[in-house]
Amino acid sequence: INRGTGEQQQEEFLSLLETIVLIIFLSVIIIMTVFGNLLVMVALCKDRHLRKKKTNYFIVSLAFADLLVALLVMPFAAIELTTGEWRYGEIFCLVRTSLDVLLTTASILHLCCIALDRYYAICCQPLVYRHKMTPLRVAGMLSGCWLIPTFISFLPIMQSWNAIGIEDIDGRSCPSVYDDNKLLHVMIEDRRSSGGSNDTSCVFLVNRPYALICSTVAFYVPLALMVLAYQRIYVTAMTHVRQIETLQRAGSAPVFGTTPVVTEHAPIANSRMRIETKAAKTLAVIMGCFCLCWAPFFITNVVDPFIHYSVPWQLWTAWLWLGYINSGLNPFLYAFLNRAFRRAFLVILCCGDERYARQGSCSYGHTQRAYSAGSVNGTSMALR
Repeated sequence: INRGTGEQQQEEFLSLLETIVLIIFLSVIIIMTVFGNLLVMVALCKDRHLRKKKTNYFIVSLAFADLLVALLVMPFAAIELTTGEWRYGEIFCLVRTSLDVLLTTASILHLCCIALDRYYAICCQPLVYRHKMTPLRVAGMLSGCWLIPTFISFLPIMQSWNAIGIEDIDGRSCPSVYDDNKLLHVMIEDRRSSGGSNDTSCVFLVNRPYALICSTVAFYVPLALMVLAYQRIYVTAMTHVRQIETLQRAGSAPVFGTTPVVTEHAPIANSRMRIETKAAKTLAVIMGCFCLCWAPFFITNVVDPFIHYSVPWQLWTAWLWLGYINSGLNPFLYAFLNRAFRRAFLVILCCGDERYARQGSCSYGHTQRAYSAGSVNGTSMALR
């Protein structure tokens, strides 16, 4: 008996320890996501130089979507995960799920718009970019980022269109709150959290048409556009690097009977080449993080209805939180890597010390002059 009691106490201690570690981990994710995205929004409000660039409006709208994910979606998901039950009723389960789909889709669509904006800025002539990305078109793209997700979130979910054809599995619409005294399909029972006997869960199941349409709109179409845009940007960046290398070799090649001459533009060319190469690597990091965070979830989302909802809930939870983490990475990928944003962040974090603003302005102005000989809308100018 004592041995059994000791083992039970040890299991309870380990369970408590796992819960504490999980709470700390999820809290860090939420806090970092809120802090990073809030800092981006405050920076644009306080720095007039940031408001002059059209791309930054996409970045700030992205930050707002990710901030809402951290404030309205992540906390309830964390509470349900750590307590093993859903305590807020069926109606709020529907609202929470709709907000989840709406805000995460809006975040992904913003990433797609940023890719398209950079494609026009880098791969097109300056006049073409100004013609394509007018203030009216930017406003239209931003509106689309928020309106399109409503057609795959609140509208179908509140009307239970996503559950058509699967009610016979559990007898109720999805997402919904299920009590343990209901006889559920074994796969849905396994999907639920492993809480106590009186626990309830906010389970989200979708039929095949909804899974295909939602995943296509929210992930696969934006992914295809991003891949095409960044592939063209990468090719352009590498072309710039080869052009600079060619100019360097031509400028330093010795004429017969003379010594090689190093022109005064050589340091600028070397700096420009390093920046172009770094910009190309940044694109690879952006695409890699996006695919790593969201591809597992959306692949599972499409496959699950075709295998009778047999994906374990633990795997669903892991993929979902991996997607949430993307909302915390976006400020670092799209804003913290931008020199103008970094300057604004220093001013904010250093309580408005204008020395950082002056230093940033001087550095930015020097960069502008140094690269004036290159393309007006070159890769380095658009990505930094």
